[in-house]
Amino acid sequence: MGQQNRNPVYLQGGDALSVTDVQNDFLPGGALGVLEGDKILPPLNRVIAMFNKANLPIFFSRDWHPSDHCSFKNQGGPWPPHCVQNTSGAEFSAELQIPEGSIIVSKGTEKESEQYSTWEGRDADGNTESVLMKKSGIRRIFIAGLATDYCVLNSVKDALGEGYEVYVVTDAIRAVDVNPGDGKKALDEMIRAGAKMITTDLIREKK
Repeated sequence: MGQQNRNPVYLQGGDALSVTDVQNDFLPGGALGVLEGDKILPPLNRVIAMFNKANLPIFFSRDWHPSDHCSFKNQGGPWPPHCVQNTSGAEFSAELQIPEGSIIVSKGTEKESEQYSTWEGRDADGNTESVLMKKSGIRRIFIAGLATDYCVLNSVKDALGEGYEVYVVTDAIRAVDVNPGDGKKALDEMIRAGAKMITTDLIREKK
C-alpha cells in the first residue's frame, strides 16, 4: 500500500528519475497551461542535479504531437492544440535543467495515438521508456512533472504495473484540475495502487 513518506530516502544504484512533460504549452501562458506549473521548476531542478551528480539515469518525456492529433478539439478530442512537433510550445521550459546524457522520450507522435503515459514514449532509436528502464536495470523510479491527473497518473500506474517501486515527488507535480479535485483524486489513486509520496527535501544523495 502506498503512503506519504516522512523519512529521508537515499539515492542508490537502480534508481531513475522520470520527468514528465515540462514543456512550454503546459506552463502558465501556454496553450494548455497548468496553474502554478512553473512552481515545480526549482524543486525539480534540485532533484535533477542530485540524480546527475549520482550518475543515475534521468528521463525527460515530451508530448510531440502532429498538427492533426486525435486529442485536439478540432479532431474531436478534449484538448486545444498543444505541443505540436517543432513548435515553441513543444519545447522544454528554458528553466528546466537537462543534463548531458539525459534520455528524451517522445509520445503521442502519431495522429491516432493518445499516450498519456510516458511508458510508451520512445527515444531517438525507437526504444520505449519501458524497455530502456529494463535495459538499465532500474528498480526504483522517482516521477515528477506535469500533469498530476493525466500523464503523471498514467505513468505511475504503468510503472507500478511492471513491478517497480515508485515514488511520486509531490512538490514537483501540479494538476490540470479540469474538474476541481481531480489532482487530489489522482494522488489518492496512485497511493491506493502502491505509489509512495515524497517531497524533494527528503530525497538525499547516495550514502
